[in-house]
Amino acid sequence: MYQREMKIWQKHLDFILLDALCLQVAYVAAYIFRHGFFFPYSDFRYRNLGVILFLVQICAGFFMENYKNILRRSFIDELKKTILLITVVILVIFAYLFVTKTAFIFSRAVLLQLWMFGVGLIYCERIAWKRVVRRRMRDRKYLQAMIIVVSSERAADVVQTMRAKPYTGFYIEGIILTDIASGKAQQEISGVPVVADLGSSLEYLKGHAVDEVFVDYAIGGRAQDQLLRACEEMGVTTHVNIGYVKGENTHTFVENLTDYMVVTRTIKVADPRQLFVKRVMDIAGGIVGLLMTAVIAVIFGPVIYIQSPGPIFFSQKRVGRNGRIITIYKFRSMYPDAEERKKELEEKNKMQGLMFKVENDPRIIPIGHFMRKASLDEFPQFWNVLKGEMSLVGTRPPTVDEYEQYELHHKARLAMKPGLTGMWQVNGRSDIVDFEEVVRLDKQYITEWDIGLDIRILLQTVKIVITGKGSE
Repeated sequence: MYQREMKIWQKHLDFILLDALCLQVAYVAAYIFRHGFFFPYSDFRYRNLGVILFLVQICAGFFMENYKNILRRSFIDELKKTILLITVVILVIFAYLFVTKTAFIFSRAVLLQLWMFGVGLIYCERIAWKRVVRRRMRDRKYLQAMIIVVSSERAADVVQTMRAKPYTGFYIEGIILTDIASGKAQQEISGVPVVADLGSSLEYLKGHAVDEVFVDYAIGGRAQDQLLRACEEMGVTTHVNIGYVKGENTHTFVENLTDYMVVTRTIKVADPRQLFVKRVMDIAGGIVGLLMTAVIAVIFGPVIYIQSPGPIFFSQKRVGRNGRIITIYKFRSMYPDAEERKKELEEKNKMQGLMFKVENDPRIIPIGHFMRKASLDEFPQFWNVLKGEMSLVGTRPPTVDEYEQYELHHKARLAMKPGLTGMWQVNGRSDIVDFEEVVRLDKQYITEWDIGLDIRILLQTVKIVITGKGSE
């Protein structure tokens, strides 16, 4: 019998429960530190808050995928993930208290101390428990015994590839060679013993403890079919290699597409839960942003019109996800003939590649410099966010003429919805003049995307907008 890889919440249920316990301990410690040696659950208000805290923590870990690759994370990465989780939990608790108008009941000192105690306890618990889990996953009595059926030419590469990832749930017990007789002499390949050849493989499998068999795709033919049928009769799980299709920053998996079984390759596998949270954030941000847009229009609209008669809004065709054409909106910060004058300024373009920026752009109206510095001109794009054409965080949409000059690898930056802000903006913004660096940062955002990354970028964007660093 074969157990498929469990979902994250199933695989790491131990970490989830231990985290929940540690945060409750931190909650009790923070309460005692502030109010003395009293048990917080004796007060029904703090008891109810403790229940809310537990539920928020579980939901935050679930939607943020905070436990993904937890065994492979470094000490620094683990600290970052722990801080992010507890920070989000505390912010949600503050929002809950604000919405329910119960903030005055609870001590803010308790919640701030809860953040400190929670980060410290959960981080130490995770580091300690990971040592226990890793030690157990190296103990063969808890792992599946795997036999590799492969040609002598490919054996070393296959063994090396299968050993490259730790914590796979199996160990390689031996190798069955398909093209060389192995019965006479003891032989090892990459430290793994050769236990049989194809002719004696069924006898070996019948007489030894074997849980799983990996059959290399290069075998093929009748011999492979006989081996697979024999394993099925014995109840041994088999895995047939259909090709090495893993690429850099590429996710590969097998799935059903209508009536076909296909190998799917993609730059990023998006979790539906995280996409749901991202869309909720976009809707909430879009509504708030449009309200702020209305206020900005009342204040700056007349100034724009006085300095440059014409519409206060500017629309432009841009390229969205995977080449879709969208119309974005901005407050007009340039003179009406800006697009016609763009060709006159091509030689002054400071960008290296397929983007356009000019120092002291003469097309910008006086108030436009301030609006661009404060990013106020971008606010009408919250309408695009609310419509679902853009997101709060993504990659900046190129103009149509820029897109038409793209090379193949440039289009990868359009694999997600465009956003108001993104990795490029928080890592230099207008200070980055090399388009290839912009592409690299955008691809990094796509391949590393999760809700936690979006939250970090949004917070960094607020800081950049306030300081004006890297803007024009």
